[in-house]
Amino acid sequence: MNPQRMALLARFANAFVVALLAALLAWPAAAAQLTLTSAQVGQFTGPDRAARILVGAKREGSVSIYSSIPVDVMAAITGAFQKKYGIRAKVWRGGSEEILQRTIAEGRGGRHAVDLVESAAAEIEAIGREHLLQEVSSPVFAELMPGSVVKGRPWVTSRQIVFVTAYNTNLVRAADAPKRFEDLLDPKWKGKLTIEQGDSNWLMGMSHALGQERALKLFRDIVAKNGIAVRNGHGLVTNMLASGEVPLTFTAYYEQAVRAKRQGAPIGIAILDPVIAVPTGLAVLKNAPHPHAAMLFMDFYLSEGQTILAGFDYVPTNLKAQRLPPGMKLVVADMARYVDEFAAWRRKFQEIFQARGR
Repeated sequence: MNPQRMALLARFANAFVVALLAALLAWPAAAAQLTLTSAQVGQFTGPDRAARILVGAKREGSVSIYSSIPVDVMAAITGAFQKKYGIRAKVWRGGSEEILQRTIAEGRGGRHAVDLVESAAAEIEAIGREHLLQEVSSPVFAELMPGSVVKGRPWVTSRQIVFVTAYNTNLVRAADAPKRFEDLLDPKWKGKLTIEQGDSNWLMGMSHALGQERALKLFRDIVAKNGIAVRNGHGLVTNMLASGEVPLTFTAYYEQAVRAKRQGAPIGIAILDPVIAVPTGLAVLKNAPHPHAAMLFMDFYLSEGQTILAGFDYVPTNLKAQRLPPGMKLVVADMARYVDEFAAWRRKFQEIFQARGR
């Protein structure tokens, strides 16, 4: 063999051995990175935190989310996320109860298919009590409104569902709209009031804000004097409000009423104190199959995603994106308490509004 060729082969062989040894030595570290849990990734700190999460997320390639937010809203958020990072976001959209049932069924069955859940806080709290969620930390938590992060609680408040009084402006003049809840005792509201059938969480929040005895008596008296129609679905109530089938409701979802008004519906909004808000939670699963991508998406959702939420008229918890109407101060309902006392508040709601309503 040509001596020159033999020398080249020898150098190649040596380089190959060196590369192989380097790869073998690096393999345990790489394998460890691939098998990190959400508990480990969720506690990353330091100046290289973002870079470490991004590298791991790129390797994982995708993130899976269960969400109750409308499809178009989540599509806008995931689209921006994918455009920024090149990581695919797979979303299954369901109602809050469906997300609760699906997540718990998968967890109990040992099937780990989802990385994050985003849904009503009562259902997120219930999932957490099944020990399926992982408490994590993020620098963006410092930007959220007080109470959004609770030490020891494995979920974060990502947006607020705010209840307001809304009315059809063709049927109710702005000057005649109520200024306080006690105004609804006036006989002029007889046969004109509507409430959604699932608002026992709102009733608990009102009772906490006003005092239980005062709040329950007030709404018993309103219903006894003027009656109330009970409907199924806040979207339905908003549509009925826009069409004039419903003159007034005092538990409209703020984002729905604002959106309908902005689109030209004859809807007015009155801010009556106290303004009750029910949180929506965002959480990482304990056995998330893509823990780096899960944390990357959580960081994005609670920062840039909050501006997107605000663009759809939602009330985000990141104070940099939150824009409440002047004078609106939120009283956030305690969802842990609500889960504990759900049956009792459901009975109280039915007794006041459904048993005595028209």
